Amino acid sequence: MKSDPPVIIVGGGPAGMVAGLLFARAGVPVTILEKHADFLRDFRGDTVHPSTLELFDEIGLLEELLKEPHAAIDTMTLHLLGQQYTIATMKHLPVAARFVAMMPQWDLLDFIAGQGRRYPTFDLRMSTEATGLIYDAGGRVSGVTLASGEVLPAWLVIAADGRRSVLRDAAELPLEDLGAPMDVLWFRVPVPAGMDMPEVALGTIDKGGMVVAIPRGDYWQCAQIIGKGGFAPIEAEGIEAFRQRMIEIAPGLAAGTDAIKSFGDVKLLSVALDRLTRWSRPGLLAIGDAAHAMSPVGGVGINLAVQDAVAAANILAARLAGGADPDPWLARVQARRWKPTVRMQALQRFAHRRIIEPMLRGEITRVPLAVHLLDRIPLLRRIPGRILGLGFGRQHVQSPLAKDFS
Repeated sequence: MKSDPPVIIVGGGPAGMVAGLLFARAGVPVTILEKHADFLRDFRGDTVHPSTLELFDEIGLLEELLKEPHAAIDTMTLHLLGQQYTIATMKHLPVAARFVAMMPQWDLLDFIAGQGRRYPTFDLRMSTEATGLIYDAGGRVSGVTLASGEVLPAWLVIAADGRRSVLRDAAELPLEDLGAPMDVLWFRVPVPAGMDMPEVALGTIDKGGMVVAIPRGDYWQCAQIIGKGGFAPIEAEGIEAFRQRMIEIAPGLAAGTDAIKSFGDVKLLSVALDRLTRWSRPGLLAIGDAAHAMSPVGGVGINLAVQDAVAAANILAARLAGGADPDPWLARVQARRWKPTVRMQALQRFAHRRIIEPMLRGEITRVPLAVHLLDRIPLLRRIPGRILGLGFGRQHVQSPLAKDFS
């Protein structure tokens, strides 16, 4: 087995960490570079869907993972124009965990890091920022440059550095921008001391807009959907107007909104929906958000990223462990993940056009027939439940467990 230089994964998000765990599990030397000192980004996605939980079950880690703090949601409801509707269920899915685990992303990533450190070929370097690529004489990517000025050689570089990927730009990979009509404002709303958490719908849409409220025990992690580039006018109106608009949409949050003192307590997420039309070049592979930024619609971004990581490990890990040249196989990762990505982005674009854009224009004045049907006919709820829970082109872990670790 070839051991020097290692596979370098840039980015310690879900795609990078799961890829690192699976490569190390197969005996491949892997170094993950994460630019931050920890995983404590407060406003990251929390939705770990059944397809991802099933992957952890396949490698014997589901029981341990579910000991981490989380809420389990197996039925999706929507509060629309003053009425609550049940629109999806996952109770029927053919997997071990038939629910979405609402788990803070830092707990998920810390868990994966802890499991990865069980393997001697796993190396996670925090506070290490990759800023560019190096090439050999033939133009093949042969390593990365760091903000410190250090150069790290690599057998293969995997760009998992997110929707603003530095490496995909450095590699000049072609990007198709699909457009997104909205941005998202993230903020915390605490439950006042001595008060039980009021019931607030996960998603609420009214004439005034849309608010998502993810329960986290003593507070909600909330998102308000706004028009693309629309933060400046909201900020100009002042924090009190922002709080009042939120209460009008989701009254159950009212008791905790005074904790939002200023727009310093609000985080703007500029939403992108895009995809690389080519995910690789010799010596480099892009996965996760670096290959395809997803809209927040459906909360599926983490799960598509993890499916990419599993596909990459399934195709490459055994070959890398055997010392093979990875380059002839890189395009196969994109080939395996392309249709699932395109299909899910098509659904998100449909939701943008039919739900988000009319909502932002204040044009939602009645409940769509599809919502009525899903609420009235329980069997129909299985369809959106399956799409949300399992996605398209679901992967299974096929990368090997090295004999030394079995």
